[in-house]
Amino acid sequence: MIDLYYAPTPNGHKITLFLEEAELDYRIIRVDIGKGEQFRPDFLAISPNNKIPAIVDHAPADGGKPLSLFESGEILLYLAEKTGLLLSGELRERHHTLQWLFWQASGLGPMLGQNHHFNHYAPQPIPYAIERYQVETQRLYGVLNKRLEKCPWLGGDRYSIADIACWPWINAHERQRVDLNAWPAVNNWYERIRTRPATQLALQKAHEI
Repeated sequence: MIDLYYAPTPNGHKITLFLEEAELDYRIIRVDIGKGEQFRPDFLAISPNNKIPAIVDHAPADGGKPLSLFESGEILLYLAEKTGLLLSGELRERHHTLQWLFWQASGLGPMLGQNHHFNHYAPQPIPYAIERYQVETQRLYGVLNKRLEKCPWLGGDRYSIADIACWPWINAHERQRVDLNAWPAVNNWYERIRTRPATQLALQKAHEI
């Protein structure tokens, strides 16, 4: 059993997408970030950066005591290695997958997160910041589109944790003022993931919460 400390955000969705694809048993523990529950001492003991998601795996592969992990990219990598799913063992495809996973963690997520903040949450409009992150959002969509023009999935020929990491951020494209029709390869990829049964189950969990 895996305990998932979760809020229905793009980073939270990454983990439910994987868990549903892998059909792993898990329990969602809601962390209400609007109420500041991410700062509670019991949560900080698991996630010292006071961010969701985090997990506790009660049956780690080494047979030892429960293992707690934070950072969504690391959680995806851990779960892929634990299950042998959604990360190729073939050298080139594995590392192509990992480079796009790290691209999401270092670029796509942070920049689109800033887009969300300055468009929807900043106490007052800051035109320079809005424009800066809108331009960077468009650039990143262009990078993604070029990759997906060459390959059906980010890692190559198979759906992987790189696709899972990126998709929830693209799912928020309307909040980013992005028209997916302007990026045909991204749009095609987005729809193929959106209609996967595991994706629908993960989004249903988010809706219920």
